[in-house]
Amino acid sequence: MTATNDLLTVLRAAGRADVPVLLWGSPGTGKSGLIATLGRLDQVHTATVIGSLREPADLAGLPVVQPDGSVVLAPPRWARELVEADGGYLFLDELSTAPPAVQAAMLRVAMEKVVGDLALPASTRIVAAANPADVAAGGWELEPPTANRFLHLTHRPDLDTFADGLTAGFDAATAQRDGTVLRPATDADRARATGQVVGFLRARPQRFDGCPTGPGEGGGAWPSPRTWHHLQRVLAHLPGDAQEARRLAAVGLVGEAAGMEFLTWVRHSDLPEPAAVLDGLVDLDPDLRDDQRFALLAGVASIAVSRGTADAWLAAWEIARQVPVDVAAVAARTLFAARPADAPIPDAVLDFEPILSRAGLLTA
Repeated sequence: MTATNDLLTVLRAAGRADVPVLLWGSPGTGKSGLIATLGRLDQVHTATVIGSLREPADLAGLPVVQPDGSVVLAPPRWARELVEADGGYLFLDELSTAPPAVQAAMLRVAMEKVVGDLALPASTRIVAAANPADVAAGGWELEPPTANRFLHLTHRPDLDTFADGLTAGFDAATAQRDGTVLRPATDADRARATGQVVGFLRARPQRFDGCPTGPGEGGGAWPSPRTWHHLQRVLAHLPGDAQEARRLAAVGLVGEAAGMEFLTWVRHSDLPEPAAVLDGLVDLDPDLRDDQRFALLAGVASIAVSRGTADAWLAAWEIARQVPVDVAAVAARTLFAARPADAPIPDAVLDFEPILSRAGLLTA
């Protein structure tokens, strides 16, 4: 696979997971052309907003006084066109060369999909682009709060794709490299990703939140509750054998150190599918480490809650009671708070009575 294959795989997964992407790359490497190509391949509308040419009102909406004296924020034409097209790609170009006030306005659009008083369709896929500050004309380093909202990907020229594009056309060349079948993010897919993320953080709590404090360190990816949540959602769509795509997603969301440490932990944890454990197809291995059991129980609880049935809920309690109470505490709180209306209280709950009482879930 080429670099373009993996980049497209992560872009697709992030779009389905509703995670904004920030493409980094030197000028002239085809960032805007790539998004335009994806819009044509998907047969959806693409709106491009160039940050360096905009004012904050172009993204936050222009104030318009109504006949009754009230003021509404009228959205620009590009936003109305996205609504009329029922979504598509919104490409926020030159993010790093936009003035800070414009960056702030772009942030709300990227995270909330709101322009003025107009809500963009939920299917709108957000992709921004930026040139590194050392090669951007009049560029700024991104502030940590801005950077932490995106999945950071580096777009590098791919000679093979470029050569094919010159001969067969760039749409066709891109389509040839856009063949990875993503997971549908079923309950089992989400439970697997949940177990991996929370299991790793249980084993490495120091990686949970690591906001950079040094000058110039916060303009890229770094771990926070937001980016770990983004990673959980993206991983639910990525195939297990798409190793390079998984690396790009992890490093692009939580940074190089935390991302590589996470992937190493996942590779060595070798956990069974939480759905198979919940359904009794695989027994809980008594030799698992505490962090592995924590991860597996998190996945089991996630599936049981998503199914919403009394049978799944009760089965999850029987699995939870097979491990030490302190390891199963989080799963127990999750399960008890999501009890189906027709589910009886199992005997296993008694094992967790002190923990549930302290959490305010049991009353005398």
